[in-house]
Amino acid sequence: MERLLGAYISVPFCRAKCSYCNFASGVLGMGASGDGASGAGASEPGRMERYVERVCAEIGSARERAAELRAELPGRVDTVYFGGGTPSLLGAEQMRRLFAALRGEFEVSADAEITIECAPGQMGDETFEELLRLGMNRVSFGVQSFVDAEARAVGRMHTRAMCLAEIARMRAAGVEEINVDLIVGLPRQTAASWRESVDVGIECGVPHVSVYMLEVDEDSRLGREMLAHGTRYGAESVASEDETAERYAAACEWLEASGVMQYEISNFARKGHESRHNVKYWRREPYVGFGLDAHSMLRCGEGAVRWGNTSDLEKYLAGREQGTVTPASQDRSPGTPTGNREQDELRLFAVDPEVERIGLERGFEEAMFLGLRMNEGIDLEALRAEFGAELMGGAVAALSDVEEAGLVEREGSWLRLTARGRMVSNEVFSRLLVEATV
Repeated sequence: MERLLGAYISVPFCRAKCSYCNFASGVLGMGASGDGASGAGASEPGRMERYVERVCAEIGSARERAAELRAELPGRVDTVYFGGGTPSLLGAEQMRRLFAALRGEFEVSADAEITIECAPGQMGDETFEELLRLGMNRVSFGVQSFVDAEARAVGRMHTRAMCLAEIARMRAAGVEEINVDLIVGLPRQTAASWRESVDVGIECGVPHVSVYMLEVDEDSRLGREMLAHGTRYGAESVASEDETAERYAAACEWLEASGVMQYEISNFARKGHESRHNVKYWRREPYVGFGLDAHSMLRCGEGAVRWGNTSDLEKYLAGREQGTVTPASQDRSPGTPTGNREQDELRLFAVDPEVERIGLERGFEEAMFLGLRMNEGIDLEALRAEFGAELMGGAVAALSDVEEAGLVEREGSWLRLTARGRMVSNEVFSRLLVEATV
């Protein structure tokens, strides 16, 4: 069976930095010609232009890189995802060049899902029209909150009215695949305002909603204020873990009651509108990432290889984006997502900027951890066939405890998290994986 490839392109520039954000992204400084950018401490004009050139060059070296790693690089791409940052800040000509580079190296399927992350109100008409011509058919809006005061408190530059106008703009142009990101636990958020945000998300009729529980990085502005017990950025009003969990659980109920069904811990969609690109991450299908802090996973014989680009913009622009091959580590447990974008999934296993060979044991860990994130769960018999009875036996031995606790449920050979299990998923994963690999 032909393996199809997902392509992720990172665009690490934003008009403003959210208070909770510590992603490898920088604030865009527009010059007189509109082509200036700043990122990771840089400010001279032309930075974004240089970045696009560098990404195009990286795309052009994809086959050489795969050969160097002895990895299998599929020739056909069926999902493309522009993430960031705010990819919609790129100009029309820059987008044309990125697509030309991608289509010059790969066959992009006629029915490919092509997603652009966008901050509401930050996609110019020329760029929008060019993206439509280039095949964009899915947009993911970083709404975070439909309550204006909450959005403003964390540095978002949009209002509810702007969000709804942008959704209408996409639909009028024929783009029906629309996602909105919402964050539960934001500063100054209350149970009532959270209900309001979710209700607006439902009422506007988008077919996909992502709900992320706020994770505050210690190095973000909000994180530093929380550690210092300060009041700037609303640090004192961040919801407790219990409050956040309660609101998340409530959102699951509200969305599913409206027909927007949960299919992964953070993702909800009407039937047939799931993100095809993001599903690749959880099913361990091959993908390549281009640009700052982008990650990749390709099959390599019976195993796989993962690598991540540098998060240092200066190194990336200088062409030092990738690391060297190192042996797979067998003593490192998967981490947890730290942000509100799907690209975080790639951080779970990549050691930036090293390249990691994924053997049998590590592949089994990934299949368990990522597969259980999806509501459909994992097929234990399929895992046994792929990874062997010994590894599978260790995990099965741990199942009785988590089953008795009501955290997982079995149906035939399928194992999935319960609603309660999804609330404490990291605990479930750690218990299963520790037993499987001791």
